Amino acid sequence: MKGFSRYSIGLPVVIGLAVFFAIFYKEYDSSLFRGLTVDAKMIAGVVLAVILILMRDAGLMLRFRQMSAYALSWRQVFNVNVLCEFTSAVTPSSVGGSSLIVLFLKKEGIEMGRASAIMVACLFLGELFLVLLCPLILLFFSADELFGASNLFSSSIKLLFIATYSVVFLWTVVLFVALFKRPNYVKSLLQLIAKLPVLRRWKDKIEVFATDLALSSGELSNQSMRFWFKAMGSTCLAWICRFAVVNALLFAFSEQNGHLLAFARQLILWIVMTVAPTPGGSGVSEYMFKEYYESFFPIAGVALIVAFVWRIITYYLYLLLGFLVIPSWITKSKDKEE
Repeated sequence: MKGFSRYSIGLPVVIGLAVFFAIFYKEYDSSLFRGLTVDAKMIAGVVLAVILILMRDAGLMLRFRQMSAYALSWRQVFNVNVLCEFTSAVTPSSVGGSSLIVLFLKKEGIEMGRASAIMVACLFLGELFLVLLCPLILLFFSADELFGASNLFSSSIKLLFIATYSVVFLWTVVLFVALFKRPNYVKSLLQLIAKLPVLRRWKDKIEVFATDLALSSGELSNQSMRFWFKAMGSTCLAWICRFAVVNALLFAFSEQNGHLLAFARQLILWIVMTVAPTPGGSGVSEYMFKEYYESFFPIAGVALIVAFVWRIITYYLYLLLGFLVIPSWITKSKDKEE
């Protein structure tokens, strides 16, 4: 926890704001703010977006309680969820907050084997949701509708999406095999892969995760179908509410329809964002949102304003919560250890 400094919090904020103001300066239109009217519809849409993100967090917290056999209180799962989201916000998207779930849960009194199982199960269920949703969306929308008009940007995003989705799909298969079929085989495979020179930097982390996988299999492979249906239900609630935040903001700022397409494009955006190199996808998210949703607004610049509101609700909120929660959580954890 010592790694969380003012720098780690300030860097993503600076990157995100720099990209926002750079694009805003480049595309400023004097008619932009004349086209925006604060009315009951706009306020209702923004309030709905906030409610949806709170429902999303409720789904994640409920899943932590289910996974811990309700050993964790709502206050404890709130802390764990905020800490995970904060970690995701200050690290590159490819790192995320999942890797520290074990630490956070252990500090809340969950023993190591169980904490490892919860971490792996949450990771598996999240990836499984994305993997299953993608082919479902492709049944309703064409590639041109999902990725936009054929140009260099859309073609690049399409290739990046296919590559990233393929990796996520294979990773989900690996997690399934590790949890339910051959945990020791996958553990040995990951330990072998960790020895590759290109992965030397992450060798220790990969080996620890491989051990966690093997431990988790014993915890999770004997769970009932009811357990998994409840956990998957909480996962679906969390992801659907996360995606639907954009629909609420479109309701607030746009008169156009196309809410199903807007929802579907969130899947593309989130999968592509998993390889964003910046902390929490700062800068990249704002730019991608603006490019992806520009056609939903009569004035192009409105998309950038909405992107900023979207990031406040889904990103900057967790930076603030983490900043408020972490000091008291660290103090409480130290008191427990003493």
